[in-house]
Amino acid sequence: MNSVAIIGGGITGLTAAFRLRQQNIPVTVYEAGQRVGGVIQSVRKEGYLAEFGPNSILETSPKISALIHDLGLESRRLYSDPGAENRYLVRGGKPVLLPGSPLKFFGTKLFSTSAKLRLLKEPFIRRAPETREESLAEFVVRRLGQEFLDYAINPFVAGVYAGDPARLSVQHAFPKLHALEKKYGSLIRGQILGARERKKRGEASKQSAKKISFDEGLQVLTDTLHAKLGDAVRLRSPVTRIEQSPDCWTVTTGSGEEHRHAAVVYTGPSHKLAQIQLITERSLNWSPLADIYYPPVASVVLGFRREDVAHPLDGFGMLIPEVERFNILGALFSSSLFPNRAPAGHVTLTCYLGGVRAPKLALLDAEAATELAIKDLRTILGVKGQPTFRHHFLFSKAIPQYEVGFGRFKDLMNQLEANAPGLFLAGHYRDGISLSDSIVSGHGVAERIGKYVVAQASPPASSGGVSPLNHPPAGRGRPANPQAGTPALHQGA
Repeated sequence: MNSVAIIGGGITGLTAAFRLRQQNIPVTVYEAGQRVGGVIQSVRKEGYLAEFGPNSILETSPKISALIHDLGLESRRLYSDPGAENRYLVRGGKPVLLPGSPLKFFGTKLFSTSAKLRLLKEPFIRRAPETREESLAEFVVRRLGQEFLDYAINPFVAGVYAGDPARLSVQHAFPKLHALEKKYGSLIRGQILGARERKKRGEASKQSAKKISFDEGLQVLTDTLHAKLGDAVRLRSPVTRIEQSPDCWTVTTGSGEEHRHAAVVYTGPSHKLAQIQLITERSLNWSPLADIYYPPVASVVLGFRREDVAHPLDGFGMLIPEVERFNILGALFSSSLFPNRAPAGHVTLTCYLGGVRAPKLALLDAEAATELAIKDLRTILGVKGQPTFRHHFLFSKAIPQYEVGFGRFKDLMNQLEANAPGLFLAGHYRDGISLSDSIVSGHGVAERIGKYVVAQASPPASSGGVSPLNHPPAGRGRPANPQAGTPALHQGA
């Protein structure tokens, strides 16, 4: 059996490869860079542990805990400190505790009395017309009011997407939120009833899910996946061409080597698709997917002596609304979340700059970006003195934005898979942007590929029927709708 080609050695591709190997399906992972893991990278230096990108995984699905178990990493898994569940939003230049219950909400100073009373109207707001695609900002103002957009949703979107709620599609960027209104007619009613349904499925909302890391950071997960896959992973192997033939897929690398495969899955960032020539029997074009916008984001990790930070840092971190006019999007209290992130008597703060809000700030050099972050921390958290640790990293194309009109990209992905059997697409540009979404995406695409490979290896039915995974040409028994029969997508966020 020819192996399955997995293009991209990030968390989605590694998870898919591992799950396919468990099905006794051989795999080859093509990674263009010198290491696996994508945005996941951890560094231990001077007693500090800094994450280049994400700091934790949300345990939203049983598939995540199952992966950790199957990799033998349960003894190295860390759950965030239960005492660090507080979340702060900045208002008036200072962090204000985000209320954790309805009772505390009505007592918080974070929102005005009029904003709180406006929330009581939410269950009686009508649904949006089916034909209208709203931005997240339009959706929130309609259902919750302008103040909730400014001081709750805007900073939340900056923390998750590094995005702009006026540009993100509520239907595609936050499909579960969109589904609450569609199914229940109310976000409040939907949160209550939806919680019961998630519990039956063994899932957790992202607000209530446990946060996971490992003793030496998130890179433990991707390094372990790499070790399990061994020489199935080919580093420094950029793919330049993929060609479909009647009996296989041929992958060509930058060195000119050609390899035959039973199927191909692309799990890298969508903006790199234009660099790969796709040749299929139906002359398909996937280059429009490279138009998905990825804004730049800079990560600045800073260490301070504990006595030099006035704030108790008793929580997950803080998010900053755009109307507050600071430089950073927010900061994680990294050493409060997990142990051994800072030397004794010190703390670690992880800040982010840029995104759709201020892309030019992300592109500043390390010294300038770090000074902006320190300036904001002095004002908001009462930081004094100089940092005892500094780490800066720029993601020039960080997070795919599911903006209004994103449906055209999803339609194209569905059409590509339907019209080129054996070609699969998965990852954060399709199935949700969080690490948990990416792990679930890798698991899901491995299941789909497994079914495809089994169907291709099975002899034709005596009745002469056609396998649903081996589509006949259009007009000869194949549905006219290019999405008909396409597997349902996992919806993230």
